[in-house]
Amino acid sequence: MPKAAKDNLAMEFSLRMGDNCLILGQQVAAWCGHAPVLEEDIALANTALDLIGQTKFWLGLAAELEGEGRSADDLAFLRDVRAFRNGLLVEQPNGDFGQTLMRQFLFDAWHYLVLTALLSSTEKRIAEIAEKAVKEVTYHLERSSDLVIRLGDGSAESHARMQTALDDLWRFTGELMTPDSVDEALAEIGVAPDLGRIEKQWAEHVRAVLQEATLTIPEGAYMQQGGKAGLHSEAFGHLLADMQFLQRAYPGATW
Repeated sequence: MPKAAKDNLAMEFSLRMGDNCLILGQQVAAWCGHAPVLEEDIALANTALDLIGQTKFWLGLAAELEGEGRSADDLAFLRDVRAFRNGLLVEQPNGDFGQTLMRQFLFDAWHYLVLTALLSSTEKRIAEIAEKAVKEVTYHLERSSDLVIRLGDGSAESHARMQTALDDLWRFTGELMTPDSVDEALAEIGVAPDLGRIEKQWAEHVRAVLQEATLTIPEGAYMQQGGKAGLHSEAFGHLLADMQFLQRAYPGATW
C-alpha cells in the first residue's frame, strides 16, 4: 500500500480514537464537584484527565498525518459535528451516576482490548501511544468493572438503576465492533486489530462482569450506527457547543 494511503488510514483511525477519548473525557469531567461521594468525585476527575491526555496524543498524530498545519487543539475545538468520528456510546448523556458508570464500563472493556492489540501495530507511532494509554485504561477497566458488580448486586435501588442504564446503552455498543471499510483496511495492513476478534473478547469480559452483577443483557437490541461516519445524536450538538464555546467566542484565545 502506498505511504500516502496508509497515512490517510492511520489519520482516520487516530481521529476515531482521539474523538472517543475527547468526548468521553468531556462528559466525565462534568461530574467534577457533582459526584455522589468525594472519592468518586476525585476518581471521575482523574479518569477525565487521563482521557484528555490520551486525546492530545491521538489528535496530535492525526494533525501530523493530515499535514495541513492544524494542531490537536484545532481538531478538538474547531471542527463541526459532522467531522467528529467518535462512537455514539461516548456521547450519550451522563444521566445519573449509574448511567455514567455503565457507559464507562462498556467503553473501558472495548478500549482496553483495542489498546492491548495496538501494542503490536505496524504503525510505530500508534503502538507508542497505545503503550502509554493502556496503563491508565487498565485501571479504568478494573475500577468500572468492580463498581458495576458492586452496584448491580447491591441494593434493590442500585440494581434497578444499573439495569436501566444497561438497557438504555446496550444498543450503542455494537458500533464499536462493527467494521467498516476503514477498519477492514487497517486490519489488513496490521495498523489496527480485527474488530471481530475484539468483539469476542469484549463479549466474554462484559458477560462475565454483568453475570456477577446480576444484570441481564438486553436481547434483540437494534444496534445504532453512524458515529464513525459523522452521524451523531441530537445530544452531541449541545455537548459540542459547550465544549467549543471559548474558542468559538474568542478565536485564537490563549492563556
